[in-house]
Amino acid sequence: MLEIELRHAPDPAREVLTKVALDYEQRDKGRQKLVAENGEELRLFLERGKVLQIGELLEAKTGELVRVIGAIEEVCEARCEDWQTFAKACYHLGNRHVRLQVGDRWLRMKPDHVLEQMLELLGLKLSHSQQIFEPESGAYSHGHHAH
Repeated sequence: MLEIELRHAPDPAREVLTKVALDYEQRDKGRQKLVAENGEELRLFLERGKVLQIGELLEAKTGELVRVIGAIEEVCEARCEDWQTFAKACYHLGNRHVRLQVGDRWLRMKPDHVLEQMLELLGLKLSHSQQIFEPESGAYSHGHHAH
């Protein structure tokens, strides 16, 4: 089992022992047990409150590196044609502290039938799919959001 206490910025040039695919909820936890792609068990002991970013490197106490990759998970995608409708949707979801991945008049969130109904009433078109979910990290965080 690899015990991991350190994390490093993404660096595609660095060689890794293995990769670990994590959904958003897993990337948001600093203490957990995981299984990497090669079957190796990982135990994370990371600083709480900092979401792991896709591409980050995790360093085991023994020096091995593990790359974080995004796991496919169910998301709800909402789209609209005009910016005012989109802004209203983002406002109402932000007011509820909903984690959002935001694009050009589209947003993704974890499925929630109550929020989905609200978005439909606002005029957005919804669909469900399996995607890597990368919500915005927040205005005051120092993390980055890759597109």
